[in-house]
Order: sequence, then structure tokens, then C-alpha cells
Amino acid sequence: MQGYTAGIITLLAINCIAALGVSLFTGFTGIFTLGHAGYMAIGAYTAAILTIQHGVHFIPAIICGGLLAMLIAYLIGIPTLKLVGDYYTIASLGLGEAIRLIIENWESVTRGARGYPGISPYTTLPVAVSFLVTMAIAMFFLVNSSYGRAFKACRDDYLAASLLGFNTAHYRVLSLAVSGFYCGVSGALLAGFMSFIQPVMFDMAKSTELVSVVVFGGLGSMSGCLLGTAILTLVTEVFRPISQYRMLIYGLVLVLVMVLRPEGIMGTNELTFNYIKELFGNKHKVSKVEEGSTDDCNS
Repeated sequence: MQGYTAGIITLLAINCIAALGVSLFTGFTGIFTLGHAGYMAIGAYTAAILTIQHGVHFIPAIICGGLLAMLIAYLIGIPTLKLVGDYYTIASLGLGEAIRLIIENWESVTRGARGYPGISPYTTLPVAVSFLVTMAIAMFFLVNSSYGRAFKACRDDYLAASLLGFNTAHYRVLSLAVSGFYCGVSGALLAGFMSFIQPVMFDMAKSTELVSVVVFGGLGSMSGCLLGTAILTLVTEVFRPISQYRMLIYGLVLVLVMVLRPEGIMGTNELTFNYIKELFGNKHKVSKVEEGSTDDCNS
């Protein structure tokens, strides 16, 4: 496979892992966030420091990056997830920027705004795809477990779930922690892919991009999340030669889908064989009805 194509697929796999984490928190638990790029930054810098300064093998370094992001997400979630609705979204924006600014100003450890160069290019295509497949399977089982049903109950009606005996605060914090792990792993993989990281790579725009792909693909749909990430990543890369118009086209694609399908590409559906069969079956029925009505009008 050519280097450019392999690079795009590798970047796509990295983005998909982060999008799965945001999808769990936003799509399946119903809490909008604008700060998950901060957890990517934690994972990226943890992996970079462990591999360069301590000689740790990249796989344990990636996992440690995810675990540290998970721990910080859990500790942040305990006080902040008492906020509901837009209040948490605003708080998450501030927290994400706070993480980035701490990294930017902690020059003795992170080398500050100059960035962290010399990272070993350990994130190859097989490594990125292996992590994506493993973590997507784990997410599938989590979403379809009793924990997943509890997350969905918190999303559908937070108050009713509390009255039914669900410890909603616990499940919301747990969802944030797991999503932080996914974003941390994604950030660690991104560090190995780019071989250089800077705090500016994990700003609010990155957090907004993660939420955008989840909404674009469909809230509450794993396959929709992956499909949305693939489409928007490819749109960004295809139009890279006309960089001055790239983000304009990116925005137009987002707006177009939101107008035509407000629930996202997949909505809450999953891309299964039965769904595809039902989709094409319904189209066939519609065409038959239209043909019948046309015949009636002609007669």
C-alpha cells in the first residue's frame, strides 16, 4: 500500500478511536462535551514522555496514556457531572482548555508551546487498525451490556432513571472515564503517527471536530460514528490541495447532512445486514406504491 494512502487510513483509525469515546459519552449517555481534546493531549504527552525519556515500549506507553487520561477524566467527572445540560458543556470547554494551557506552561516536563519532537514513529497502519478493532469490539460489548443500558437510561430520561434506582451520577462519571481512556489512547497513537506534538493540536477546534463527527454519523450509533468519522476525515484529506476552501467544504457537508438528516447519517441505527435489507426493502415498496399511483392517475 502506498505511503500516502496508508497514512490516511492510519489517521482515520486514530480519529475513529477518539470518536468512539466521544460517542459513548455524548451519543449513548447524552452529555455534550467540548473538552475531550484535553484527554487526547494527556495520552499523547504521556506516551511521548514514557517512550523518549524512560525508554518504555510503545504499547505499554499507549495504554498508560489511556489510563492516565481515564483517571483524570474520572476525577474531573466527580464534581463537574453534578452539572446538567448546557452547564456541563460550558464547564467541559473550560476544562479542556485548562488541560491544554497546563501542558503549554509546564515547560520543564512538556517543553511548552515549542512542542515535543523526536517521538518514535511507532504508530504504523497495523498498530492503529489493531487498536481500533480491539477497542471497537470492546465498545460493542460495553454498549450492549447492563452498563450500556444504564448509560442509555441516563440519556433518555435522567430523572426517571434516578427514580428507578439507577445511580445516575456513578454511570455518568463511569461513561466519562471510559471515553477519556479512548481519547487518551487515540492521542498516544497520534503522537506516534506525527512524531511531533504541540499543545495547539489539542485546542477547542479539535474537541468540536470530535463532537461534529459523532453528531454527523448519528447519536447513539457506533457504526454511524465510524462512518461519519470516515467521511469527514476523507473530505478533509481530499480537499487538502485547496486548503483555503477545505474548511468551508467541510462545513457545507456538515450543514447539508444536518438539513437532510437531522438525526445524522445512521440516527440510532446500526449498519447491520438486516438494516440494509430493510432500507432497500422500504425503497422498493415506495417505488411500487409510486408506480401504482401513477397507473391509477393514467387510467
